[in-house]
Amino acid sequence: MGNSTCPSPMKAVSNGAWQGDNPLDFALPLLMIQICLVLIVTRSLALLLRPLRQPRVIAEMIGGILLGPSALGRNKDYMHRIFPPRSMTVLDSLANMGLLLFLFLVGLELDVNSIRRTGRKALGIALSGITLPFLLGVGTSFVLKSTVAKGVDTAPFLVFMGVAFSITAFPVLARILAELKLLTTDIGRIAMSAAAVNDVAAWILLALAVALSGTGRSPLVSLWVLLSGVTFVIFAVLAVRPVLAWMARRSDDSEPVHEGYMCVVLAVVLAAGFATDAIGIHVLFGGFVMGLLMPKEGAFAVSLTEKIEDLVSGLFLPLYFVSSGLKTDVATIRGAQSWGMLGLVILTACVGKFLGTVGVSKAFKMPCREALALGFLMNTKGLVELIVLNIGKDRKVLNDQTFAIMVLMALFTTFITTPLVTAVYKPARKAPPYKHRTIQRKNPDSELRMLACLHNARSIPALIHLIEASRGTRRRLLCVYAMHLMELSERPSAILMANKVRHNGLPFWNKSHPNSDHIVVAFDAYHSLSSVSVRPMTAISSLTTMHEDICSSAEHKRAALIVLPFHKQARIDGNFELTRPGFRQVNLRVLENAPCSVAIFVDRGLGAPARIPTSDFASSIAMLFFGGQDDREALAYAARMAEHPGVSLIVHHFLPVPQTNQPDGVRINMDAGSREADKKFLVDFQAMETTNQSIRYEELEVRNREETVAAIRNVARCNLVLVGRRAEAPGFEMRSTDCTELGLVGSFLASQEFTGGASVLVVGQYNPGIANGSTLFSEDTLEMSKTPGDNF
Repeated sequence: MGNSTCPSPMKAVSNGAWQGDNPLDFALPLLMIQICLVLIVTRSLALLLRPLRQPRVIAEMIGGILLGPSALGRNKDYMHRIFPPRSMTVLDSLANMGLLLFLFLVGLELDVNSIRRTGRKALGIALSGITLPFLLGVGTSFVLKSTVAKGVDTAPFLVFMGVAFSITAFPVLARILAELKLLTTDIGRIAMSAAAVNDVAAWILLALAVALSGTGRSPLVSLWVLLSGVTFVIFAVLAVRPVLAWMARRSDDSEPVHEGYMCVVLAVVLAAGFATDAIGIHVLFGGFVMGLLMPKEGAFAVSLTEKIEDLVSGLFLPLYFVSSGLKTDVATIRGAQSWGMLGLVILTACVGKFLGTVGVSKAFKMPCREALALGFLMNTKGLVELIVLNIGKDRKVLNDQTFAIMVLMALFTTFITTPLVTAVYKPARKAPPYKHRTIQRKNPDSELRMLACLHNARSIPALIHLIEASRGTRRRLLCVYAMHLMELSERPSAILMANKVRHNGLPFWNKSHPNSDHIVVAFDAYHSLSSVSVRPMTAISSLTTMHEDICSSAEHKRAALIVLPFHKQARIDGNFELTRPGFRQVNLRVLENAPCSVAIFVDRGLGAPARIPTSDFASSIAMLFFGGQDDREALAYAARMAEHPGVSLIVHHFLPVPQTNQPDGVRINMDAGSREADKKFLVDFQAMETTNQSIRYEELEVRNREETVAAIRNVARCNLVLVGRRAEAPGFEMRSTDCTELGLVGSFLASQEFTGGASVLVVGQYNPGIANGSTLFSEDTLEMSKTPGDNF
C-alpha cells in the first residue's frame, strides 16, 4: 500500500516575494487572485451578453464553467496554480457565506402575504408548473439511473431530479420580466405570483430531498431531520419574527436604520444557518427562512438590503458560480448515449414546464400568445437550480456526468427564455391617437396634460413650484403625472421595489421605498391644497430602455408635455455635479422618440424651501424669445403661467440687427413661413399683454453675442427662465462643452457663465414632420452637432 499524505494547510499570508515566498501558496493572496479573476471573467461576459438582454446570472454560470475543468481547467498548471485542491475549502466557505446572505435577500424579495392572496389562476399555474415537471423528472431519473447514473440511491435521486425539473427561479424571472417590460402587465403579475409559490414549494421539496439523502443508517434519521426542521420553522415564527417586527417598527423611515439592529439581524441569519446545518437540512435554509419572516413594510427591509446587497451579489455570489463551475466537467458527457441523455433532460424539462403551464393557462381562457409566453417564462432556472444540483453533488446523489448534464440544462433553459418570449409575445399596446401633443393650440382652455419626471426626492420642491405655476387659472384644467425614474439593476433591492407593483398595468409607484414615501406625501399634500390632479407613478427599468417607459406612458396618458430633469444637479456653490451619465442618454432618447413636446428642466433651487401653494405664492418668470417653433411653444407655456395671480412674466424679444461687416458665424437666416408664424403668434400674445398687468413685453435689438449675453444676464435674478431648445441667438455657436439637448442658448443658461440662481426650462415643440438630424439653422451660419433629438 502506497503512502498517501494529506496536503498541509495553507498559511494565511506570505512574507513577500523578496523573501522567497510565492503568494499563490498562501490562502489570502490566492483568494484575492481568484476573486479578481472571477469578477473580470463574469463582468466581461455580462457586457458581451447585454445586447441579447440576458440576465447577469447567465454570464456568471458561463463564467464558472469556463474557469473550471470544462475549458481553462483543462490546463493542469492553471488548475494547480489558481484553483489548487487545498484552496477549495476557503473558496467554498466564502462562497457559501455569500450564498447564505443572498438567500436571505431572496427571502426578503418574497412577500408571504402576497402569496396568500395569490389568485386561482396563478395558483393553478404554479401547481401545474410544479406537478407535471416533477413527475417527468422522476420518470427521467429512471432512464438516467439505468444509463449514466448507475449505483446512486434511488429515493433521494428521484426527489432531487423532480425538484430540479420543477424549479422556477423567482429572482431571475423578475429581472427577465423587467427587462422585457412585462413586470406590470397581466402576464408579468401572474408569472411572478406563480414563481413565488413555486419557489416556496421548491424549498420545501428540497428540504425533503436533503433529509432523504442523509447518510444515517436508520431510516428514522430522515424523519428526525424533517421534524427538527419543522420545529425550527415554528420556533422562528413564534420567537424570532416578533423581534424582527419590533425592530422594523422602531426604525423611522426618515432616519437611518440603527447599526445595532443591522448587527442583530445579521447575527440572527448566521445563527439560523448554523441551526439548519446542525439539523441536517443545509445551512442555506436558515437564511432563506429568516428572509421570509422579515417584515416587508417600511424602510427597515429596504435599508437592510441596500447595505449588504452590493457586497453579496457583486463579490461573494460570483464565487458560488465558480465553485459550481469547478465541479462541472462537460468532458464527462461523452458518447452518443450521454449526449442523448442531455437532449432528453432538456426536452423533458422544457416540455414539462411548458405543457403544465400552457394547459392550465388555456383552461383559464388566457389568450394563446400569453399562454405560450407564460410557458416559456416559467422555464427560467438559475441560482436556485444550481443550489439544488450542488447539494445533490455534495451528498453523492448526483455523479459528475449527471451533474454536468443538469447544469447545461439549467443554462440552456434560462438562455432561451428571453428570445422565445420576445418572439411569441408583443405586449406593446398601441395608444389611441390624440389631438393635443403641444402646449400651443387653438383652444388654450383645453386640459393640459403633463408628464413630469424626477430622479429623487430632492427635485420635489422645484417640481411642485413648476406645477403650481403651470396651473394658470382655475378655469383651465391641468393634469400632471409625476414619474419617479429609478434604475433597475441586478441588485435585490431593485427587485424588492419592483415587486411592489400596482395592479394597473402601468409604470407603478412604490410606497415601500423610504425615498418614495416622501414623494408620495409631498404630492398628496399638494393635491389636497390645490386644484391640480397629480398622479404619481414610478418607472423602474434599465437606463438603456427607460425612455421607452417615459414615451409610452406619455402617449397612453395623452400628455402634451414631458418635463425631464437635467442630468446634473446644482450644488450649494452654484456649480453642477453629475448625477449619473446614463441619464443624459435617457434624455436624448426621449427627445428622439417622444410623442409630444419635451422640456428639460435645469433646477438651481426653484421652490426651495418647499412651499405647498398658498395665497402668497409668487414667482418671477422670464421668457427669451428669439424666434422659431420651439420659442413659440415656450412662450405659449409662459403665457399660461402668467395667468396665475402669483406669477409675473417678462418677455424679451431679441431682434438681431444685420451688420454689413458681420461675419458668417453671426448671421441668422429664418424661412419666411417661420417668420410669419412668429409675427402672428406675437400679435396674439401682445393682445393678451394688454389685459394682464403681470406681463411685460420688451423688444431688444442685439448685434452680436456680447450684447445678447448682456441682455440675458438682466433676467438672472428671476426664479425661472424659459427658452426654446433651438433658439436662434446672434453670435452663438455650438461648443464642445455645450449640451446639445439644451441647444445654444440653453447650454449658456446652464453653464457657469450664467450666474444669478435662475432655474431654466428648455422647451422643444413636437413636430413629426421634421426628420431626424434636421435643424433650423442654415449650413453657412451655425454648425450644430447632430443629436438624436433633432425632430423637435
